[in-house]
Amino acid sequence: MPEEFVFAIVTFLHDLFTAVWIGGLITLGITVLPSVKKVLGMGPQTKELMDAIQKRMSVLVYVSIVGLVLTGLLLSNRSPAFQGLFSFANTYATVLSLKHVLVLAMIAVALLRSVVFGRRSKPPAPSQEKVKVGLLFLNIALGIGVLLLSGFASALAAGLPPA
Repeated sequence: MPEEFVFAIVTFLHDLFTAVWIGGLITLGITVLPSVKKVLGMGPQTKELMDAIQKRMSVLVYVSIVGLVLTGLLLSNRSPAFQGLFSFANTYATVLSLKHVLVLAMIAVALLRSVVFGRRSKPPAPSQEKVKVGLLFLNIALGIGVLLLSGFASALAAGLPPA
């Protein structure tokens, strides 16, 4: 199998996992959550629906995290400017390392939202729900940062100066 074909498939999968995770966050925060609150209000039905959505989304997020780690490892060795994980040896490595720091922060926030705030037997306090929504928007911001740094990393890998 030609190397270019394998690289194209790995890149496609990496992009797909990114789109599922970050696109899902943006859709949830900007479209689904406000729409559900507008139609159902802030009652127990809203909480039940949002919990069901989060449970299903968590599966996609965890699959995406594993997929991103695996495809990221395969893609990292493609660039001669890659100096190792969390290296700051050159501009490309620095941008990639900053991107990976943001991804680790996203993973931590995702785990916090689903493990700590997602598995409760008693009804949550309103302040807990606000924290959970705040963490969602924090992850959206981190995800946008990851995409921005990915754009710079791609430009640097191609030898183009960032615009």
